[in-house]
Amino acid sequence: MHGIKLDSIVEKVSAGNRITDEEYTVLERSGDFYQLGSLADGIRRRKHPENLVTYVIDRNINYTDICISACKFCAFFKSPEDRQGYLLSFPELLAKINETQDLGGTQILLQGGLHPGQPLEYYEEMVRFMKSTGIHVHGFSPPEICHFSNLSGEPVKEVIGRLIAAGLDSIPGGGAEILSNRVRQLIAPRKCNADQWLEVMEEAHNQSLRTSATMMFGHVETKEERLEHLRRLRELQDRTGGFTAFIPWPFQPGHTVLADIEKTTAFEYLRMLALSRIYLDNFDNIQASWVTQGPKVAQLSLSFGANDFGSTMIEENVVAAAGVSFRLSEQEIRQLVADAGFRPAQRLMDYSLV
Repeated sequence: MHGIKLDSIVEKVSAGNRITDEEYTVLERSGDFYQLGSLADGIRRRKHPENLVTYVIDRNINYTDICISACKFCAFFKSPEDRQGYLLSFPELLAKINETQDLGGTQILLQGGLHPGQPLEYYEEMVRFMKSTGIHVHGFSPPEICHFSNLSGEPVKEVIGRLIAAGLDSIPGGGAEILSNRVRQLIAPRKCNADQWLEVMEEAHNQSLRTSATMMFGHVETKEERLEHLRRLRELQDRTGGFTAFIPWPFQPGHTVLADIEKTTAFEYLRMLALSRIYLDNFDNIQASWVTQGPKVAQLSLSFGANDFGSTMIEENVVAAAGVSFRLSEQEIRQLVADAGFRPAQRLMDYSLV
């Protein structure tokens, strides 16, 4: 790598300076586990000196499992012909929202399959209905927005504007997988491509919506493509500053078409987490993924760059469909955070504290 020395990169990171792609690659190849953890932890402490670890009380509502995308990594979806598929009624939505609010919940993470049968007006109505309860609607990841655009013939800008008018509060970072068109062609050819995903997020930011960003790694992508993903997020964040957080998690192969792919180890997950914190210098918040990793590894994440414990996930269906189900109550999250030596604090989507 043109003789870039590991020591000089370590010095650069410790001084709070941005690393280049070449330097990332050297760290990824040569940085040892504890060194990466220590660098990421240093950045985390610099950005969050108050020693808080935040979490949000929310619920994942998947309004439908009917989906025309048929992604190879998904064990949750049903094809439109499948009689077993569902679309939640508004009374069912209301019951789930009320239960969430009774548990102190502040937001709903609303996502669903790419249903071929519902017009854009239906989703506007859904958001208006949900907003009548006072809950924060963190909904419709970029593949859904692109799908609504295709169905309605309206440009993405228009779709986002209409959903905001209906009451949409923020957009989750789902559906990013790996932001490389080669990878997407292999695992999710019918879903929006990498450029479209980024366009939706840029447009959302331009219309003053905050969004999060994710990365699902450990399937068919190369190490270079993971870096491409991080680079494209960092460039967009430089332009808009609209991302609140980054959440990397390993692909869960169970019950999917890609079931024979070896599962990412906790060791590899923590390395990727640390590298993300080091490279994404313009992201304030990095989330631990206890949903895929379990509570113990999530605790370790707090020493590898993560400063947020994510959500209590009163309900979660997609990862569970892949055969992985960890459950944590608010009390358990607070305990895990405290046991790891941090102070737990409940937050809202924009990271302001409750």
